[in-house]
Amino acid sequence: MAIDKQQLKEQLFGAEENSAAKLDPEKLGQFQDIAEKMYRTPQLSSREVASAAVAKAGHKLGVAIKDHYFYLYLINVLRIDMVYVASILALIAIYDVLNDPLMGIAYDRTRTRWGKSRPYVFLSPLLYFASTAMLFCGRIFIDNDDTSDPKKILFVFVLLFLRETFETIYKIPTDNFVSLISPNPQDRSSLVLWQTFSEKWSGDFVAAMFMPLLDLARSGIINISASYIFAFFGILSAFLGTIGTMMMAVKCRERIILQPQPAPTIKTLFYILKNKYRMRMFLADFLSSWWGAEYSWDVVTQIEIWGGAFRSFPWMIPRQTMQFVSIKLVDRFKRMFGGSYRKTVLFMRLWDLSFSVIPAVINMVFPKAIVGTWWKAGLLFAIFDGLRVSNDAPSAVLEKEIDREIEDYTEYMTGERPEGTVGLITGMIGRVMAPVKALVTIAVFRWTGYKPEIGAGRWSQATVRANITMYSRVFFLYTIGANGLVSGLFKNVAYFLFDLEGKKKEEMYAALNERRAMIAKSTGMSGEVQAMMEALREESGISN
Repeated sequence: MAIDKQQLKEQLFGAEENSAAKLDPEKLGQFQDIAEKMYRTPQLSSREVASAAVAKAGHKLGVAIKDHYFYLYLINVLRIDMVYVASILALIAIYDVLNDPLMGIAYDRTRTRWGKSRPYVFLSPLLYFASTAMLFCGRIFIDNDDTSDPKKILFVFVLLFLRETFETIYKIPTDNFVSLISPNPQDRSSLVLWQTFSEKWSGDFVAAMFMPLLDLARSGIINISASYIFAFFGILSAFLGTIGTMMMAVKCRERIILQPQPAPTIKTLFYILKNKYRMRMFLADFLSSWWGAEYSWDVVTQIEIWGGAFRSFPWMIPRQTMQFVSIKLVDRFKRMFGGSYRKTVLFMRLWDLSFSVIPAVINMVFPKAIVGTWWKAGLLFAIFDGLRVSNDAPSAVLEKEIDREIEDYTEYMTGERPEGTVGLITGMIGRVMAPVKALVTIAVFRWTGYKPEIGAGRWSQATVRANITMYSRVFFLYTIGANGLVSGLFKNVAYFLFDLEGKKKEEMYAALNERRAMIAKSTGMSGEVQAMMEALREESGISN
């Protein structure tokens, strides 16, 4: 029997019959005024915005040490051989390939009186942050310098296994919570802006406290070991992360109206095919997923090249200043290129690329002049990094809003919001490529010549400045922003093809919010959503 190619294409890539893209316009039209109000009228209270910002700050405190100092902790403090570290992380990533799908499916099928995300956001942080704190107390429990000690290797593996399990239960609902809080773009932009900068400031707080403490301990000014510093910050960040996330679950409400009965899981797995924008992002992530040079080159630069946290401090001032200034530039950047998010984001990507590559190239061409003198390396970094981060707030807001619009497009085409299930496919990339990333990380170490097992200190890798090339390569990796730059280059292609703008976007949200209003009217599934609907109806002068 001949296959009807057009029919097959429609089944795979076309809109679902019960989606906003396919529903009868006349049926949706009766909710037009309400739909417009849902899109135009901000709903979030200042209390909700503040609690979401506190949650993000608490979360950042909870992960900042792992994000920036994890390799330093495992190799220099806990003292585990680099090969074992890479192998453990690869095994844990493979385990996540099995773990993440179960949570994604459970999340998408969750419907409660409190919402889809809120129960998880309230209950999961305690176990997630507790396992994180235990991990960073490892040197206190196992205090020896044997880099092949099986007890240490087993300890790290078990704690990472537990942490990754609880992180999945925590992270999927928490990451998607913002998408469910309000259908209004202004609400989402405000929320993302304050979350982004509360996250940055809390991360900077950890860096500002952590590095000076290590310096003071290393110089003998304070009598405390690095193992206790890691343990203290692990426990502190776990406490604040737990409290902050649970506060968000209590204070914030879900206002996005969902279908009472989700589609079968097998069906939603294929919904990524119905979202061409998500497919492009998926391909961009796949093409950049081989990169795995994740060592804390910023820490190495601050300790080894600049000579510690106190010498590093002046070079961080332009970054902190311009990040604050960039908050005032959000609206100005939004208006650039006629309000085109796509063109503005591409411009900001080019901006970031330019101010990362220029100092990296200068450093590689004149290594003795740059890393050979600590203040020259710091000054070069400070100038270009300050210029680079001056678009941080607009970049965070616009890129996050594009991501939300891509999620909304899935709902527009399918009638569902299967972020968890679709995320299985998109999130699988990093897990599958984990062994490659581990090999690339080891290869990058060999390329630099840096030996992490040597105790960190000012030019500790050489008694004389014979290792200028090695330090130049370390500074290159820090300056160029290794991880973000590689993925960003491929994502530029996806952003270039993003055309969900202007009239096309307006028509999508009109149909999408009309369908949401129709579901809320017919099911009455959420008292909070009903309250919002009634308030909007009264404001619009529409009778029930």
